[in-house]
Amino acid sequence: MPRLQAALILFWPLLAADFSGQRAFEQVRKAVEMGPRPSGSAAIQKLQTHIHTELRGCRCEVTDDDFVGHTPDGDVPMKNILARFAGSGDGVVVVSGHYDTKRMAGFLGANDGGSSTGVLLELARVLAGAQRKSTVIVVWLDGEEAVRTWSDADSLYGSRHLAARWQSEGVIPQIRALVNVDMIGDKQLDILEEGNSNPSLRNKIWAIAAELGYSRSFLNTGSPMDDDHLPFLERGVPAVDLIDFNYGPANRYWHSTEDTLDKLSPGSLEVVGRVLVELLRRI
Repeated sequence: MPRLQAALILFWPLLAADFSGQRAFEQVRKAVEMGPRPSGSAAIQKLQTHIHTELRGCRCEVTDDDFVGHTPDGDVPMKNILARFAGSGDGVVVVSGHYDTKRMAGFLGANDGGSSTGVLLELARVLAGAQRKSTVIVVWLDGEEAVRTWSDADSLYGSRHLAARWQSEGVIPQIRALVNVDMIGDKQLDILEEGNSNPSLRNKIWAIAAELGYSRSFLNTGSPMDDDHLPFLERGVPAVDLIDFNYGPANRYWHSTEDTLDKLSPGSLEVVGRVLVELLRRI
């Protein structure tokens, strides 16, 4: 029986319904309870340990991508965490999101840094042992936030580093799609039609959302935004950014001490997670 059970697990299909918004929310809660988590801090090191602990049971290859972010305030040690779920065929699909928080007193980043952390951890749980054609790499990116003021040089440290590394290693041409998630836990979920994103991949995601009954949360309006998908887009990767940049009245919760757990909903996390799972099933 154990051998039969193992075989069933190995070939169990990837199902959107397996993604639990409540489990993702609990992961966000654990991250928030660690306090502010800017790059290089003791709190983010604690979160890195937690991510590693959670991934131990997920039947994946985990790699730390350590590097130094050259910031306006000096060099900061940073770490991307990669979980590779091998597929049976060719090609790679990447799902990414940042897990650092803005360097700001009292900023807990429940949505901005916390929601992507939780969704990716729950996605890894769902991916464990599931059948898939493409290899899936789930990436927790460090250093998304600017240390001082957002600029090309002071932002996106982790994604810029990883995109350059993958370019030199020959991984970039293998990537069939990259989906970045950011600020996707708001109770009033409004995912923008982000203008820099690859139109074909974005349309596929929006069609899946409609099929699953989530059209209300995926808007047909938006504008170009800078986020962790850009360094990959610049290298020719079909990439999409799923982001809700309408967080509270006049977006006032964004980068404020009001970005707290009570503003988030397990239901919103589940909407995004189930769309991601269905996308991965079809690619």
